[in-house]
Amino acid sequence: MKTTRELQTSDKHITEPGQKESEIKTSGRRVRRPAPPTGTDASAQSTTLDLDSPEIFINRELSWLEFNARVLEEASDPNQPLLERTKFLLIFNSNLDEFFEIRVSGVKQQIENGEGEDGEPSFDGLTPLEVFRLIRARVLELVADQYTLWNSEIKPALAAAGIVFLEMNELSEEDSADAGCFFNEEVLPVLTPLALDPAHPFPQLANKSHNLIVQVRHPARPNDSMLAIVQIPRILNRLVSLKPGPNGETRFVFLKSLIKAHVGNLFPGLEVLSSYGFRITRNSDLYLDEEEIENLLKYVEEELRKRSRGDAVRLEIEPGMPPEVLSMLLGKLDLAADDCYALHGPLSFTHLAPLVFSDFRPDLKDRPFVPIYPAELPAGCDTFEVLRKRDVLVHHPFETFNTLVDFLNLAAADPSVLAIKLTLYRTSGDSPVLHALINAARVGKQVTALMEIKARFDEANNINWARKLEEAGVNVVYGIVGLKTHSKLLLIVRRDKDCIRRYAHIGTGNYHPSTARIYTDLGLLTTNDAITSEVAATFNKLTGLSEFRDFEKLLVAPWVMARRCGELIRREADNARLGRPARIILKMNSLVDPGMIRELYKASIEGVKIDLIVRGICCLRPGLPGVSENIRVISIVGRFLEHSRILWFQNDNKPEVFIGSADWMPRNLYRRVEVAVPIEDQRIKERITNEILAAYLADCVKARELLPDGSYKRLHPQAGQEPQQAQLTFRRLARKAARGGCDPERD
Repeated sequence: MKTTRELQTSDKHITEPGQKESEIKTSGRRVRRPAPPTGTDASAQSTTLDLDSPEIFINRELSWLEFNARVLEEASDPNQPLLERTKFLLIFNSNLDEFFEIRVSGVKQQIENGEGEDGEPSFDGLTPLEVFRLIRARVLELVADQYTLWNSEIKPALAAAGIVFLEMNELSEEDSADAGCFFNEEVLPVLTPLALDPAHPFPQLANKSHNLIVQVRHPARPNDSMLAIVQIPRILNRLVSLKPGPNGETRFVFLKSLIKAHVGNLFPGLEVLSSYGFRITRNSDLYLDEEEIENLLKYVEEELRKRSRGDAVRLEIEPGMPPEVLSMLLGKLDLAADDCYALHGPLSFTHLAPLVFSDFRPDLKDRPFVPIYPAELPAGCDTFEVLRKRDVLVHHPFETFNTLVDFLNLAAADPSVLAIKLTLYRTSGDSPVLHALINAARVGKQVTALMEIKARFDEANNINWARKLEEAGVNVVYGIVGLKTHSKLLLIVRRDKDCIRRYAHIGTGNYHPSTARIYTDLGLLTTNDAITSEVAATFNKLTGLSEFRDFEKLLVAPWVMARRCGELIRREADNARLGRPARIILKMNSLVDPGMIRELYKASIEGVKIDLIVRGICCLRPGLPGVSENIRVISIVGRFLEHSRILWFQNDNKPEVFIGSADWMPRNLYRRVEVAVPIEDQRIKERITNEILAAYLADCVKARELLPDGSYKRLHPQAGQEPQQAQLTFRRLARKAARGGCDPERD
């Protein structure tokens, strides 16, 4: 692993072998750009461009699809345990669902609003119609890869491991009889056939529901077919277990296949001509005009009831559906042929969740991982006493989230604690964090919870918690009109022996004990008065009517974060221009904001070495000669979801380091309340520099490098190089620290 000095001064060279160049002009200086792709008119592409040129940006939707391609790549990795590969197949499926529910629905709305071919292009130069066509082409490729992977690799490998998925026509006579009995006893009573005729309008099918379209006819009228829909109830398990196989195999059929095989039972006296499964994805975004809403809580509840009935944006079908039936479905859903995807396998891999997210077949999964207590905050310690002496950084999931739960429980029971304040974006259904707040309120402490009830897909859970908190006496507020509160802040006010002192936690991740076991996040616990006073002022801004005042320590969006980050980048550019050490390392989930990207380009042009660790969307093109040749971008997709955000600026060898809740997207910088906190404790600063960032930059197993054309290449250890995997490094370091310096995995 690199030392601090090496991390601050090491160079990198990002060039594509044999890459041709042509000149462009950027901010008054001559720079170089790659030659146009093969097949384009070179003469038409040779005009000079500046940093507003769309060619130096990657479209955000296409970049997101490349992120999901990296998730699918994990499913195809034979070095992964088999059910871990299956898990990534599920994640890919779930990600793609949400992409259509939110992003594709937005693109389609732009097209419907007249912003299609002739609409205003975004900063990457693409109109909504062009984006939709490119999305369609890439999704077709990815879905084909997904089902090829399932049918040719994962499904056969599962069968070889004793987990068998069968079609109804593959069952023995005995198995067919057993399945028939199960259908008649457990499934048939729940099913309802819905005729499609003038007396029975097309039903309102729920978002992501699974259905059969059934074509039938009466024997007396063989030339006159009829259609009906059979909804596959969500209340039933989508995997139907069969008796163990002859060699003890665990065997399943999909519920859809079972219903198809017996669907004739729903239409006595009629002949079933065909039946095909289909699945609808609907627009699931909520549209709120908060300035016109009198009661936000009730309005969001009403909108949630409409979510499952939003406009259809995608139709997924089984192959072979008769053209006239498909045409009818598309017409009823107001969709075009380009909105339809034929799936050569299960309509959704999320049905496999019971196998993946349970104790089933641990031999086919990663070894169980149990987070440890950090050495500075052992179980049962007096957190208040520890924090009065020093700041503490907690690194999840390698160090347990229980440190925070224990701290809150301690605060709730401590008679010296006067007040507790917390921001909440997402949490679990049975949150120990919120139970601690309820307990604190019941014993008379001043407890305030800033609840973001507009957190996408967590609205209902947050509304339920808001009501429970209010009933317990917690002051529940919903933030500022027009802004989502995405910051991760906890403030505890305690009457210590010497003074009233504030204890703060500023994190990168949600106060969610479940995701804290599978997301990588950082949290700073501190009593630094300069920081905690600004945290208190932030809460006052969110709960009261005060104007925001600029802070000396915290970077707070939407008021100053973008401006301050721009200043930090420009300072590095100035240092590079003066020949001083200049480097930037940024870790985040998404990099989209064109203003921040241009600042990074300008710094690169001045010679600043820039490392970006961006898990998902990245609209910056690295490696463009003369523009971004000093910028390297990697993405890490591994066992845990990379979620921490870190900003590192060399500052003439006096590094400034921040952690916080914000990605560099317009929504984070300008439409959300976000907070980043400076790391001022030298020990923690060195840990982030020498351990955390160094491990990410050294990863050559789970890291992929972004190329100028927007594609990614997976990194591999070079000859003689020891494989480095950041998340394994963090696990080893955490256990070593907890055992007083002994490395249990090596010693």
